[in-house]
Amino acid sequence: MTPTVTSALILSVALACQPGGGGQRPLSPEEVARRESKHLTNIRQATFGFFRAGEGYFSRDGKKIVFQAVPNLPESIFLEPGANQYEYQIYVADLEAGAKPKMISTGEGACTCAYFAPDGKSIIFGSTHLNPAPPSRPQSAYSRSGSRYRWSFPDGMDIFRYDLERGGLTRLTDADGYDAEGSYSDDGKSIVFTSMRDGDAEIYMMDADGKNQRRITDARGYDGGPFFSPDGQRIIYRSDRAGNDLLQIFVNNVEGSEERQLTDNEAVNWGPFWHPDSKHIVYSTSRHGHSNYELYLMDVDSGDEERLTYHDGFDGLPVFSPDGKKLMWTSNARGTDRNSQLFIADFTLDPAPEPKESR
Repeated sequence: MTPTVTSALILSVALACQPGGGGQRPLSPEEVARRESKHLTNIRQATFGFFRAGEGYFSRDGKKIVFQAVPNLPESIFLEPGANQYEYQIYVADLEAGAKPKMISTGEGACTCAYFAPDGKSIIFGSTHLNPAPPSRPQSAYSRSGSRYRWSFPDGMDIFRYDLERGGLTRLTDADGYDAEGSYSDDGKSIVFTSMRDGDAEIYMMDADGKNQRRITDARGYDGGPFFSPDGQRIIYRSDRAGNDLLQIFVNNVEGSEERQLTDNEAVNWGPFWHPDSKHIVYSTSRHGHSNYELYLMDVDSGDEERLTYHDGFDGLPVFSPDGKKLMWTSNARGTDRNSQLFIADFTLDPAPEPKESR
């Protein structure tokens, strides 16, 4: 693992799993399965054969996934790893047994945050392949004291669109610094993303062709990982406004004028993603210990929430399938080798999170 990784590649950090996370006694496998089965069933590993993989997203029809992964080194003696060997590249695959993933990035530089266009004909992702050499002093966004949870904002990272039918990349951003963490609106007309072009990591929006780029947030501290609600009315994102190496979840309208903080605790809360009902989100949190990230479900309007995962280790970067019937996330503790891989489960929203006053 390289000392720093690209923003949103935090799933690679190989968090050291402490028994129970935060000193608590770990649950038995049977108890973990019982608790998780309230909303998650048929949990299975999706990606195999990679040094590590994660941050996956579904296509609109639910038949494909796109994700980032580091390929395994070939078996050899005294092998000298190539340049950028441990950086993520972008892969797309049919969501069926035995399907072979296809790399759609160039293999150069570092890549992150791939996302399907709603029409399924293209994918956007961040890449430094035009500037593959890592900067001598990367701009670090976050480094949790006492852990290897860290990512950076590499200069020269821009957002590109890959044409799935014809191949080839189209560059959508070319501002100085870092542009990444992009995703489409449900109608495919807009992209929301994170940029450091003005010296601070803020949320921006642009048309699907890269035109009409404009800033949405304007507050000191990192704002990133934005997603449109399926109804197109709101955006969700994470932020370190307090500058205390912790992240909180925020919701806003698409104009950026109605921001509201959803979490306020002494934890890292990140990777929020909308349920298709545009009312609930799923996100990951370190509230049970910074070596034990778990997934939570939240009602954005009421603040009611419920824990979804109970497995010791790292569970993060959760996303719903477009029909809401599946949940996909990254885990480094559920597989046999404890490297980050994608997992998928069948999901049910019912019963919804209980009101705060009833807990």
